[in-house]
Amino acid sequence: MSENQQSITEDQWREAALIWDYHQMHHELRPVDVAIGLGSHDLGVATHTADLYRAGLFPTLVFTGGNSPTTANVFPRGEAVHFREHAISLGVPAPAILLEPDAGNTGQNITFSREVLADAGLTPTTVLLVSKPYMERRSFATARKMWPDVEVVCASEPLEFDDYVKSIGDEKLVLDMLVGDLQRVIEYPKLGFAIEQVVPKDVHAAYESLIRDGFTSRLIS
Repeated sequence: MSENQQSITEDQWREAALIWDYHQMHHELRPVDVAIGLGSHDLGVATHTADLYRAGLFPTLVFTGGNSPTTANVFPRGEAVHFREHAISLGVPAPAILLEPDAGNTGQNITFSREVLADAGLTPTTVLLVSKPYMERRSFATARKMWPDVEVVCASEPLEFDDYVKSIGDEKLVLDMLVGDLQRVIEYPKLGFAIEQVVPKDVHAAYESLIRDGFTSRLIS
């Protein structure tokens, strides 16, 4: 058990698990026109996108994402490039993958991917967004704002909270990210970046409690 794990209380874990569950949309998966794999530090997004392709849920996918301070060392050629290479290594045929290597935020992920699809002659009516588990709700709200004429389905690796924390290996960082993404779900609609989402009172209370406890490294100013 790491020092970070020891420093996180039972109440904080319970609050984080509540936010984790809220972030997930719990959509029922079904066949769609295209999928978009959202770049990040988590290669599990590429793995799960490849799994869903092999399951026959879509014929074409886009990997989107350039570099960020948190991914530049891990994916020096850009998130989308590394995700594409990983998916090909898992059996996804290269011609099925479109590449969007420039996006620096979720709004750009959606907007630039839409442009890449249009350039390929594709105008989907249903889109599957594959993201980190705690980013489903924010990606959904962003896509509904930026691309309102498509039906959006969300997916992520089917991991329990504890298993995801272990897979990342930094407990405090995961809690910081859960809090940071919820702040964006709350604040981004006011800035025109996303549609508004109802945040249940118990989820909001957990969010405020974790902020008071210092899980703040991923907050926007």
